[in-house]
Amino acid sequence: MSKSLKAIIFTVGALIGLLVLAAIALFLFLDANAYKPRLEAAVSGMMGMEFRVGGHLGIGFFPNLLVTLKDVHIRNRGTEVVTAREARIGIDFLTLLHKGVRIEKIVLEHPTISIEKARDGTFNYEKTEKVQRPLTNLNLAKVSFSDGTFRYADKQTGWGFEAGDCSLDVSRLQLSGRERPGIMNQLSLAADVVCGTVRTEDHTASDVKFSVVGQRGGFELKPLTMRVFSGQGSGSIRGDFTGAVPQYRVRYSLSQFHIDEFLKPLSPQNVAEGSMDFSANLSMQGKNMNELRQTAAGHISLRGKNLILNGRDLDREFARFESSQTFNLVDVGAFFFAGPVGLAVTKGYNFASIFQGSEGRSEIRTVVSDWKVERGVAQAQDVAMATNENRVALQGGLDFVNKRFNDVTVALIDAKGCAKVRQKIRGTFQKPLVEKPSALKSLTGPVLKLLKRVGSLFSSGACEVFYAGSVAAPK
Repeated sequence: MSKSLKAIIFTVGALIGLLVLAAIALFLFLDANAYKPRLEAAVSGMMGMEFRVGGHLGIGFFPNLLVTLKDVHIRNRGTEVVTAREARIGIDFLTLLHKGVRIEKIVLEHPTISIEKARDGTFNYEKTEKVQRPLTNLNLAKVSFSDGTFRYADKQTGWGFEAGDCSLDVSRLQLSGRERPGIMNQLSLAADVVCGTVRTEDHTASDVKFSVVGQRGGFELKPLTMRVFSGQGSGSIRGDFTGAVPQYRVRYSLSQFHIDEFLKPLSPQNVAEGSMDFSANLSMQGKNMNELRQTAAGHISLRGKNLILNGRDLDREFARFESSQTFNLVDVGAFFFAGPVGLAVTKGYNFASIFQGSEGRSEIRTVVSDWKVERGVAQAQDVAMATNENRVALQGGLDFVNKRFNDVTVALIDAKGCAKVRQKIRGTFQKPLVEKPSALKSLTGPVLKLLKRVGSLFSSGACEVFYAGSVAAPK
């Protein structure tokens, strides 16, 4: 080995040794917390939000510069947007030599992210008018958190959810603040998300998992899987934010979910047993929930077989029409067509009366509830159910834009599909008006029964068909 090469190696080794010693000295003797106010001010100015570190600030140097922050808080518009027990920020050490900063990774432990939509439509993470600056360019190799909680609350509608026991792994996160307006147009990422539970006011989902890939305004969540009502759900969501109005495509199916768990928030009794399948294929566009409802289009389906209704013998009730003056067909429809119609009716109508004043049980052989959605109105396509001896069918539509019933009629039908008894519901979802059942013909007594048989010999048997769908008449 030449002397010059040895000298170079020795010099480089000595330089590395000095850097190591300097880094150790800085780590041991530098009071990083003295710089905490400057750090808080710099990050607050960059984000346009209030950034505070309630705990200790530490600095490590190997294998790269690592800043550790304890008890992190980000506030905006008077609300807590992000809190974390600990945040670790990895910085490329070499960029500091060129008077720059490149963040390589951000790791959060036990974070809570809270997104709120105010009554005026603004979100708590949006910048105020005083700090409307272009977004800072970001190019991160990794963002992750573990044991996190995500909360969303919409004060306009009162709806919200909370996701707990969540983990997130993001790669290739890029955010450009110099291009088209709108953060979704400037964001690119690939991420995997897992949450143990997701809770709304009425229902809970578990084992929620999805992957999301997005670039320059186009995003897709696929596959999206979860456990809901002891059934397995799967689907996908596509979002296109390249235009002036966001566009969405939602495909979702829930297989073999338990109807008793679905109905538990509506009735504490174990009123039904069995499994059903749900599917939805919808497209919509808009900047808020009202616009999404107004543009919703596609299909919704709910189907089930061999279900049990506890507390009422429907066939016995149907056989005695005089009982139907207090027994509403709408109750049956709301209960078993529990796709769009059930959710709509039960918001303002007490369907639980179906279980009052009687005992027994009913076998529901088949339920079909297929709807076509156009401009926010769900129109019944094939909606019917069959017991061992009877069929009940539904016609009409549900206007989710104006929250009203559109000529909804529930009917008890015969083998030809003609209505024997029908009942209408109209008005708003919150205050529906349910008309009394109307019998087209009610015959009792031996004389009238004889006249009915004689008349049938001369009748053509023609009738106005109310239902001609896929649910067959009982044999």
